[in-house]
Amino acid sequence: MKLRLPQYTGKDYLVMLVIVPAFSLFINYNIFGRSYFSNGRLFLLASLITGVGFCIDFIVCGWIAVAMKNRFPAERQLMKRLTLMILVFLLLTGLFLYSLFQLYEYFLFYSYEINEVGFIWNYISLGIINVFLTFLMEGISRYQSWKAKWEETEQLKKSFAERRLQGLRRQVNQHFLFESLDSLSSLIRQEDDEAEFFLDEMSKVYRYMLQMDDEPLVTLDTEVKFIESYRHLLQARYGEALRMELNIAGCDRSKLLPPLSLQLILENILSLNHISNANPLTISICSEGKDAIQIINNLQPKNMEAVDDEVSLDNLSNNYRVLINCPMMIDESGTHRTIHLPLLTKKIKEEEIV
Repeated sequence: MKLRLPQYTGKDYLVMLVIVPAFSLFINYNIFGRSYFSNGRLFLLASLITGVGFCIDFIVCGWIAVAMKNRFPAERQLMKRLTLMILVFLLLTGLFLYSLFQLYEYFLFYSYEINEVGFIWNYISLGIINVFLTFLMEGISRYQSWKAKWEETEQLKKSFAERRLQGLRRQVNQHFLFESLDSLSSLIRQEDDEAEFFLDEMSKVYRYMLQMDDEPLVTLDTEVKFIESYRHLLQARYGEALRMELNIAGCDRSKLLPPLSLQLILENILSLNHISNANPLTISICSEGKDAIQIINNLQPKNMEAVDDEVSLDNLSNNYRVLINCPMMIDESGTHRTIHLPLLTKKIKEEEIV
């Protein structure tokens, strides 16, 4: 049967490695004075004896601490648990210290004789340190518990955001499918060559949608190639009433963003704005610098009562922030709206995965 040492926190034995040598030096100097450091043999033997003794004392106290934590786990029992732990630790420390002094005297260890005043001061000093260590270990334990719960909550929030974002994508995809089929039907009646080109671009768009539905992040270059095909479908639907410009710097193309983010933003723009040949809607997607791109469009608001299929930009913004831990900023003037979309570098992504 494998012996398992007690673990009140994940840092128990790191703390032990720090405090045991300090305890040994402190106690033995108080017992033997300057001779402890001037006599090499005394230094080694006394340090070994007290070091082993303190390790045993620390492990026994650890078992008691774990037992107390299991016996009184509730938050309302915290002070009761800590009080009992401190009392037991003080008792054990006193027994250990008394045994050490008796051991040295019994074996006439370098002619040592018990000094009651020295024993009392050593015990008081170790008692204070015991109280400090008890609160320290409890603090570490509570911090680790909080951190684990926080990480679990963040993971749940991220998973929920991913599901919501996928739901938004599917909602937009279904809407766009009907619009695309309607445009294709019109092109087939009018011009076969245009219909064939439209069908080719449409297949690229839906292939990308299916492939990227479960991907958390893609490169901006991949997303831009998808948007170029997507733009052809929009141009077939709106003609000269829609003007789109793509101007992405080469240094930004290897950076990352959630897939279909640009499509969701474009659908939001189209759903909110009136489009006509007399008043064309202009959209510009360009690099902004500082690991971001911007999507700018002129404002031609529809009658809001007529907007039934608006893509929620608030949902996209919230989900975007949770997924990449960076907010999507929106600026709006009287004539234009600018969306600042953050990008991630591959280095950041690898660090997050690790």
